[in-house]
Amino acid sequence: MKNPSQLKVALAQIAPVWLNKKATLDKIYTQMEAAAAEKAELIVFGEGLLPGYPFWLALTGGAEWNKTIVKELHAHYVHNSVTIEEGDLDTVCTLAKKYKLATYLGIIERPLDRGGHSVYASLVYINQEGEVKSVHRKLQPTYDERLTWAPGDGNGLQVHPLKQFTVGGLNCWENWMPLPRAALYGQGENLHVAVWPGSDHNTKDITRFIARESRSYVISVSSLMDKNDFPENTPHIAEILKNCPQVLANGGSCIAGPDGEWLVEPDITTNGNIYHTLNVDRVYEERQNFDPVGHYSRPDVTKLVVNRERQSTVSFED
Repeated sequence: MKNPSQLKVALAQIAPVWLNKKATLDKIYTQMEAAAAEKAELIVFGEGLLPGYPFWLALTGGAEWNKTIVKELHAHYVHNSVTIEEGDLDTVCTLAKKYKLATYLGIIERPLDRGGHSVYASLVYINQEGEVKSVHRKLQPTYDERLTWAPGDGNGLQVHPLKQFTVGGLNCWENWMPLPRAALYGQGENLHVAVWPGSDHNTKDITRFIARESRSYVISVSSLMDKNDFPENTPHIAEILKNCPQVLANGGSCIAGPDGEWLVEPDITTNGNIYHTLNVDRVYEERQNFDPVGHYSRPDVTKLVVNRERQSTVSFED
């Protein structure tokens, strides 16, 4: 019988088949099966892995108004984005249930409750029973991401029980936002998942900082992307490659313990799953002297109010 205080995690540091939903899903299934073979109980994929990060914006003059190449690539992106209501994640859920493998997956979501035309960088949590328990739409797309991603809402600021852990997650630079972090801490989070498009320059500082601030485990998972990873049939591929560096995302996936020290240092060499086993007792040990929402908080002085209503342009009354 598995120890309920321990959790084996898999950090899926892979490249997408860029802007190809079906082929990228096949890679996700492969990593889930590999994680199950290693008896992992949680697998995490990077931000927007399915079907990929919008690298074209920085490479093709994405801010130029009414530019044809940008419009056509955006349309291609929308066609390959994920609509959960239409069953795009059904097989992921089936595998999660089959292998008892909880899953955090970064997707580009095209939700029907917002009309089905705009896309969001969303972090989906699927539990070990294969149920989608939360879909967190990134609150604030970063810089040029705003040209293709819409801003999300607070509905996904949720935590989930996983054995003796309580897991929650944020997308990329949301992890620098103190109040969303506090919203998760206040719900009892002790295993924080941070997903990134890739690169150790993002993960090397904030991962340890959040761990020390929260006295929680922090898992940062990043994708990979090399110039050679762009499929040849990508629209406007020649224009994209013209100004493209050789490496766009070098990984940097890592794990910090509740004392802020490295358990897995930022990894820029692995292409595949990275494994580690966590013990929840280390959280309780470090919370002895600092608990940011317990004995070391003053809710009579400062308190956070969170709106978790799923936003929509229209509501219908009976």
